[in-house]
Amino acid sequence: MYEKEKDLISAFLRGEVDRRGMLKGLGAAGLAAGTAGTLFNMMSTQALAADFDWKAHSGKKLKLLLNKHPYADAMIANLQAFKDLTGIDVTYDVFPEDVYFDKVTAALSSGSAEYDAFMTGAYMTWTYGPAGWIADLNEWIKDPAKTNPNYNWDDFLAGVKNSCAWNGQPGGALGSEDAKQWCIPWAFEQNNITYNREMFDKAGVELPKNLDDMITVAAKLQKDIGGIYGIGVRGSRSWATIHPGFLSGYANFNQKDLNVSADGKLSAAMGTAESKAYHARFVQMIQESGPKDWSTYTWYQVGTDLGAGASAMIFDADCLGYFMNGGDNKMAGKLGYAAFAANPEATASTPNIWIWSLAMSNFSKDKDATWYFLQWASGPEHALFGATKMDFVDPVRQSIWKDEIFREKLNGKYPGYVEMFDASAAGASIKFTPQPLFFDVTTEWASTLQKMVAKQVPVDEGLDQLVESINRQLQEAGLG
Repeated sequence: MYEKEKDLISAFLRGEVDRRGMLKGLGAAGLAAGTAGTLFNMMSTQALAADFDWKAHSGKKLKLLLNKHPYADAMIANLQAFKDLTGIDVTYDVFPEDVYFDKVTAALSSGSAEYDAFMTGAYMTWTYGPAGWIADLNEWIKDPAKTNPNYNWDDFLAGVKNSCAWNGQPGGALGSEDAKQWCIPWAFEQNNITYNREMFDKAGVELPKNLDDMITVAAKLQKDIGGIYGIGVRGSRSWATIHPGFLSGYANFNQKDLNVSADGKLSAAMGTAESKAYHARFVQMIQESGPKDWSTYTWYQVGTDLGAGASAMIFDADCLGYFMNGGDNKMAGKLGYAAFAANPEATASTPNIWIWSLAMSNFSKDKDATWYFLQWASGPEHALFGATKMDFVDPVRQSIWKDEIFREKLNGKYPGYVEMFDASAAGASIKFTPQPLFFDVTTEWASTLQKMVAKQVPVDEGLDQLVESINRQLQEAGLG
């Protein structure tokens, strides 16, 4: 039954037919979408199993700790495919982000063996790795007996993959030759512009070309549209305020968070004339065109205001803009996307990134079986499923971004999204210096930014105080 259709799917899996040709052929054969999907999943599983012993750990059990997120939803929706492929049973706990990272820290710091693998951000591994809480995944990635030959480690975007690897030395370069792969990138977020196309048209403005232009455009939008504010950026007293738009623009001016001396000592780098000029302009933009209660703004407030039509644009995560352009959001279908280079002399956007990643607990009772899950969840087959069937919108594999169906899906409802990715991907990476005081430094930085916006301290004076405080903390920790 379905022999011709199976032959067509087999030809696709061998690379003899592209995905568009396969779908066209299945449609011409009169195969219903549900039946075609079931047949394709079955044959994909068979093809995977033909090249690798996926059943080596059949009968074992794993437990995952997951953050409530569309990327986790995509994995859960496809989890039966992993169970069928491997015979491994997988259970999971899911928590909302406001408590999730506390759950992870509690589990790891106590040495609990309850969870085998978990979602994490790359920044968090700068604490987890040196503490001995997570495994260096190079042991498995580089072992051909334990890794599917079609896993294709080189398919990962270089800047993203390298940002998940660190040698554990404070100030050590991410992705260095001696780096440990503390986590596997799963999906990431570039920080660029999402904007309301109708508002831009009404105000007769074009996309901002640099930071000075963004300040002007945001002010005009706010003045001409009325009842809205010009631009949304995060403002709460948290590391999460510094890492998205703010640091992406800052890094585009070739500015750094920390200096690393020849002998490995760290010192604050925010006191340069260029840094002070950038801070002054960013603060001006928030004061003139940001939300009135900016200092309370998190990812959630920035996104919901855009989706509700309360703001004209955001300088934040591209996937945040993606989610606001759908569902029951008031502005669904009205948003557009663009790469943004804050520095007029820069040749391209260089966004700092957040990377949702997968890590293995060092306390897992069966690390080899856990690695089977990690390589499946970060593999090309699942990535394609998530990208085309679910909202796995920022995959970390080059091959997925080349997939015609995925690109058409984005082009159809998310104008400019593909072009934004193409313009930014080469420069996308984590711009912070890895070191154990990361959260202390960035939280104090955000607090200083709040004081500047509230006019409690002049920009130059505020940065001088910040540099002095950070240097003192680094010296007390033996890092400076």
